[in-house]
Amino acid sequence: MSAQKIEHINKALSSSLIDARLAYILNKFQDKALVTTSFGTTSALLLHFLSRVRPGFPVHFIDTGYLFEETSAYKEELTRLLDLNIITHRPEVAAHEASRMAQLWELDSDACCGINKVAPLEKVKKNNEVWISGLISFQNGYRSGLDILQSRSDIYRFYPLIDWTQAQVDDYFDYFGLPKHPLERMGFASLGCTHCTKKGSGRDGRWTGTGKSECGLHT
Repeated sequence: MSAQKIEHINKALSSSLIDARLAYILNKFQDKALVTTSFGTTSALLLHFLSRVRPGFPVHFIDTGYLFEETSAYKEELTRLLDLNIITHRPEVAAHEASRMAQLWELDSDACCGINKVAPLEKVKKNNEVWISGLISFQNGYRSGLDILQSRSDIYRFYPLIDWTQAQVDDYFDYFGLPKHPLERMGFASLGCTHCTKKGSGRDGRWTGTGKSECGLHT
């Protein structure tokens, strides 16, 4: 698609409900659409919309091998509640074990993310044309600059929730009675791997003190 076409789509979708945004992209790209989730604190939003718009549509999840037990439990809870079709991907065994033995998250967090999170998804992205994920603009500075539909060299990026506010997120959870991540009540606003996640607002608890706020998947 041309830049002009993408701009036109963004303008059209900016006034649309999330259901309509999601349905438009799923209809346009059909079986070439990739949906991912991290089962983080806001993941239930996209998953709930998807379960209504396209029940049973595959949702891809990266199990890095370093997840909180609470995240795994939340995954199981939402999968049952929303009848999700989850496809789990894991890092290459030898590379993951090498990262664990070297405690790579302390030496080079970018390399650790690359092995355990980015690489497993790269294989899946190759078979798709658009990647749908639940990024929201208020989560950090990088995400605040994203449009609903982005053109990238490898795959289109679609963020149906990108312009939602914290108030809209809270209202949606309350209205539909969606369960929240069990660690959120303990002060974790964003969840990733155990070694690199602490309590904090927004994404302040991710890679604290490093200046890093993204694992590399979405950049």
